[in-house]
This record gives sequence, C-alpha cells and structure tokens, in this order.
Amino acid sequence: MTMAERRLGPVVGLGTWSTFDGDAELARRVLDEALAAGTLLVDTSPMYGGAETALGAALAGRRSEVLLATKIWTPSVEEGKEQLVRQLELYEGRVDVEQIHNLVAWREHLPWLEGERDAGRIERLGVTHYQASAFGELAAALRTGRFDVLQVPYNPWERECEDELLPLAAELGVAVIAMRPLGGSEARRRRTVTPPAEALAELGVETWAQALLCWALADERIDSVIPATGRPERTRENARAGELPPFTDEQRRLVEKLAGV
Repeated sequence: MTMAERRLGPVVGLGTWSTFDGDAELARRVLDEALAAGTLLVDTSPMYGGAETALGAALAGRRSEVLLATKIWTPSVEEGKEQLVRQLELYEGRVDVEQIHNLVAWREHLPWLEGERDAGRIERLGVTHYQASAFGELAAALRTGRFDVLQVPYNPWERECEDELLPLAAELGVAVIAMRPLGGSEARRRRTVTPPAEALAELGVETWAQALLCWALADERIDSVIPATGRPERTRENARAGELPPFTDEQRRLVEKLAGV
C-alpha cells in the first residue's frame, strides 16, 4: 500500500464515545446529519457501550457511504476473534479500519488480524492509545511496519504526539486519526472557553468547536478528527470545519492563546 493509498483525509469524522448508549434511533439521526454534511469516517469500539450495535443498525442500507473504523479490545485472542465476527455481522461483512485498542495484547492480536486483512474482511490495521505514557510503545508498534493507521489524542491541551509519533507516522506513511479533538478529558477547560465574537471572526469559524477542529486539521500529518456527539445539529456544525481553509500558523497560535496554553 502506497502512502497516497493510506491517507484518510483530511476529514472531520464522527466519534461515538459516550454518545448513543445503544439508542439506534439516535444513532440514525446523528448519522443522517453526518452523511448529509459529507462525513466519511465513523469511529467506534466494543468498549463504547452499545455504540457498535446502534451504529450497525443506523448504517443499514448505506454501509458503503462510510469508512467504518472500529477496534479489538481484549487481552484474549479468542475473544478478539469473537469481537470481529460480531463486527462483520453488524457492518455487512467488512471493517475498513480495525484498530487494536489501547495496545491491549497488540503483539498477540496482530498476526491473526493480518490474516483477516489478507482474506479481505479488513482493509487496514491500526493501533491506538489515549495516554502519553504509552506513546513509546505506540512508536515501537509503528516501527514494525505492520500498521496503516494511528489514533492518538490531539488538541491544544494534549500535544505530546508531536514529539515522536506524528513525525514517525509521516515518515512511515501511516494515516493519523486525532481522537479527543475537542479536549476529551480536558473538556471542562474547553467548556469554560467563550471566545469573543471578533476572535471567531478572525479565525473564520462560527463555533469554538470548529476552531479546535481546524486547529488540529491544520497539521498536515493529521488525516481525520473524530469529535463525538449525540446531538445531530452539532454533527453538521462540526463537519463544516472540514470545508474551511486551513488555519495559518497565526490562527493556530490564536486558538492556543484562547485555550490558555
């Protein structure tokens, strides 16, 4: 696979952490807005409550319209295989990006997942972690040359991936999905930020969420951001960030100043 074939975007995708809680109708309404706004990538996981099941129901009849990214999350190879079987049932026989979640047993899972990829049931393999303390092991996983996709936190408060992982991903041609682009565990800080209207105008955005998404996408090593929301109207607002001109260095610095970092 060439570097060009590995690229995912840049796009504003849709995350599903703490959103649907098994509510298929809510998932359908959110997905309706996401697809109407041009969202291509949807990310989920077995650890996200009932998100996988709700998303599978919402995708019925339109599976081909999205890149579906999900995860294997278990120390057991046998259970991991069962998770994939369930995912293939939900997502019409294929997973576009299968990620080993939080590096759990990644060395054990990788061989059988490569076999599934070779059989055509998985298109790309990825690896994720949300803690900077695990980034050294993430780098080791990437250096095997056996992963196509990396998912890590990236926002003005969490920039540790810039030190090693983003340069390494660029060198290896690995696509990068930015989780927690709106702040994630630092959401309490994000919610206290109310930029003045003139600052949003200078940034060319309508909302603070759009400013954060544009900030992340301005780094050319980021292929996609996956803000999670259970509010259909927010889905469309977020997606607009992918249509805006890339932020300049000056605009990125303004976002960082507004964020207090």
